[in-house]
Amino acid sequence: MYLEHYGLTEPPFRITPHTDFFFAGAKRGATLGALAYAITHDEGIIEISGEVGSGKTMLCRVLMERLPEHVVIVYLANPSLAREDILYAIADELGIALPEVSRARTVMRALREKLVALYAEGKQVVVLIDEAHAMPAETLEEIRLLSNLESNRHKLLQLVLFGQPELDATLARADMRQLRERITHRFALEPLVRADIARYLDFRMHAAGYRGPSVFPPASVRRIAQVSAGLSRRINILADKALLAAFANGTHEVGPREIEAAVKDAGFAGLQSASRIRKLVPPLLWAGSGALAVLAGFAFLRLADGPATAQPAVATDPPSAPRIQPVTAPPPAQTPAAGLTLLEKKLAEGRAWIDAADGNRWFLQLYTASDARRSQLEKLLAELERQGVGLAQIRAYHSAASGSGRYGLIYGDYGSQAEAQRAMGELEPALRALGPYVRKTISLK
Repeated sequence: MYLEHYGLTEPPFRITPHTDFFFAGAKRGATLGALAYAITHDEGIIEISGEVGSGKTMLCRVLMERLPEHVVIVYLANPSLAREDILYAIADELGIALPEVSRARTVMRALREKLVALYAEGKQVVVLIDEAHAMPAETLEEIRLLSNLESNRHKLLQLVLFGQPELDATLARADMRQLRERITHRFALEPLVRADIARYLDFRMHAAGYRGPSVFPPASVRRIAQVSAGLSRRINILADKALLAAFANGTHEVGPREIEAAVKDAGFAGLQSASRIRKLVPPLLWAGSGALAVLAGFAFLRLADGPATAQPAVATDPPSAPRIQPVTAPPPAQTPAAGLTLLEKKLAEGRAWIDAADGNRWFLQLYTASDARRSQLEKLLAELERQGVGLAQIRAYHSAASGSGRYGLIYGDYGSQAEAQRAMGELEPALRALGPYVRKTISLK
């Protein structure tokens, strides 16, 4: 209805995933590159978590388009599959002919034979499971068994789980320990911050054919950020309704009146700006049930540092997570204690190491946090110290690359990627729970 009014060729804020509208900023593009690399160069199960409407399905659809031709994709969108049904679903997607009545053992044998044949042809099979948080526990156990399918040297099946934060809670259960230990990479989609939302709105408008100046002034972006909690689906709903209201009012700029009309029409007026993701961490910090339980809350907050400005092609080299700006002096703690805090000591060690390290060295990225989460990072370090976890090899840095500062915790110093990968497999459980991944020191220079 408002397309001609704004010179648009198509609606810019549809809520259905349209890969031409994939926003590569706010670390989404960097996550895509790192995810593609993990699928094509690593083994084990991969987990991607994020709140409802944070863009998991969009990321999954773009990933399917970006993976190289030798990757055979099996996409499972139905999370309520029973334990036996998931075998049939994968077999059906791979074109395996089965008798009308087949036992699970028969299906598994036929599946293995098909995977071996595809491997011999140079093919790699990846199963993308959407809405994995809704899967029954028995089906998740079958996922673990599927991860056992392997040749003499390589896994025959790569598994990727997309789910809401409830998936983390399920995997934290004692009976899910074996599956949890198979997860080698964890990625989290955080809500967009205000600056990202402004870029997101402009990107979607221009992707739909708009060629004028921004129609969303700062005050409108601020209100959208407050009401949407940074979730892209809510942003799309609000922006679409606001554009319609502006069209009805005969104006091109989407001002406060149009935004409030959109908020009211969408029923978002009572929503708070803090998402459930941000509310989960403090209770976990005080749970006091051991390092794994305490650190599990940090695992789905971790993501590669810094913004991505373009949609990367599938990586052929390690996607050094997005490049960050040179290390900057961090903001002072609000209540500085006498002497240096543990975080300040680690920041000093990190600055010295980054300055001295060769750009071709490798390390493990353990965790990142915004300036606003500095206190949580200090609590994490204190917990690691209390547990006696290898603090000697842990360093910290601070970056202001994204406009709002971020901290990072890094571990180790290795001469090659393979050495770093081996070290990651030998980490103590408390550190593995953070979802570490390999990076090159050039990305910190």
